[in-house]
Amino acid sequence: MELDRRTVLRLAGAVPMMAAVPAAIPGGGGPWERLRARLTGELFRPGDPGYDEKRLGFFSLYDHQMPDGVAVCANEDDVRHCVDFAARKRIPLAARSGGHSYAGYSIVDRGLVVDLSRLNAVRILPGGRAEIGAGAQLGPVYEALAAAGRALPAGSCPQVGIAGLTLGGGIGVLARKYGLTCDNVESVRFVGADGKACLVSEETAPDLLWALRGGGGGNFGIVTSFTFRTAAARTLANFNLVFPPAALAALVAAWQEWQPAMPDELWAGMGLGAAAANCGGCFVGSAAQVNPLLDDLVRRVGVQPLEREVTEQGHLATMRTFAQESAFPAAVAQRGEYVATSRMLTHPVPDPDALAALLASDPHLYSIVDAYGGAIARVPSSESCFPHRSALGSVQIIRGLEGGEAYARQVIGGVRDELGREYGQAGYVNYIDPEMPEWAKAYYGDSLPRLRRVARKYDPDGLFSFEQGLAR
Repeated sequence: MELDRRTVLRLAGAVPMMAAVPAAIPGGGGPWERLRARLTGELFRPGDPGYDEKRLGFFSLYDHQMPDGVAVCANEDDVRHCVDFAARKRIPLAARSGGHSYAGYSIVDRGLVVDLSRLNAVRILPGGRAEIGAGAQLGPVYEALAAAGRALPAGSCPQVGIAGLTLGGGIGVLARKYGLTCDNVESVRFVGADGKACLVSEETAPDLLWALRGGGGGNFGIVTSFTFRTAAARTLANFNLVFPPAALAALVAAWQEWQPAMPDELWAGMGLGAAAANCGGCFVGSAAQVNPLLDDLVRRVGVQPLEREVTEQGHLATMRTFAQESAFPAAVAQRGEYVATSRMLTHPVPDPDALAALLASDPHLYSIVDAYGGAIARVPSSESCFPHRSALGSVQIIRGLEGGEAYARQVIGGVRDELGREYGQAGYVNYIDPEMPEWAKAYYGDSLPRLRRVARKYDPDGLFSFEQGLAR
């Protein structure tokens, strides 16, 4: 983003120096060269070989942003050195895990990007817990857990970073059974604005742990690793039903009555658009168990699906299936070429025909409905700041860049605002939209006042400030 989103960082004297920085290094050099010398990892600056590759995030929309440095950290001490450097130099700072921020917030123009991609180890601990580095991507995470017979409820895009996903909540195909990804966090390793590393747990900092369970990426400080509870990996039945596009309204009407009545083991989402009326999901159990439940959905829709596929697989194979057969392939492409926003379905759809017309109003528009309920709804507000526990689901509204970025944002903004008139202003922070009206209330709801207090406590001078950040 532009420099003015992190301006006026009044940090003079506010952050203690962690260690004396040598006045010179062999061969001389200014502050950036001194930072380079302190890092075990690598620092990429404009003009350095590899800089043009390392500065890029997932979305091509933000390729114009030019960080003054990208530090590819090799360990937690590197992260500490970067935070200390940014505080003392009063420059913007952004942490990057997978780089999938819809608003490009994991890249900072004219500042320092703290790249966590090398902090990607997955270690299985006694009792089935897992310690996962903040730079790990979901694909390798699932592979490492599967090798130990464990599973973690998370997303289905293999390139997404575990940190951003978890910090914003983390919806996935096992969420009704095991909760959001953030609900399974036991503790984190954390580097705060003071440049110090610490363990954040219920015993050491319960207020900060509460905030990190759904408070959004980029706020409070930089997480370097998570310790999660995991579940024993089980055989899953994944399914996909493709209905005629004309059945979109009937599918929505049926799904919103059917899904809440289903056992926690069943999660079903919808892919909706001018040419799509699909329902896909996952059942923790066998095909024989889920097929009668799907028969019930088809009966409610009143239209036979054009395609129906049910496959029993292990957890890893199921995650690979969802990644490879995504109804929106651009979501798992090498680079993102689309814009997106969201709304929460706070109550059932009163007029499915009107919703169908809205979601099919543009041929390049595609919406993904994720189911909530089950274990998601049972987590008390004292354990997590995630505010949308009672929602029926979320709607992610996606559009390609046909006609240009401005026009694409106009289209999704119109759908977002129309949904807002019916369902209220809530949205999902992991689908962060730079044009979301009243964004802080939309993303954090009743948790907002307490989250702001936590941000002031742990980042009093706004080192981690950004346009839609809590320290702003």
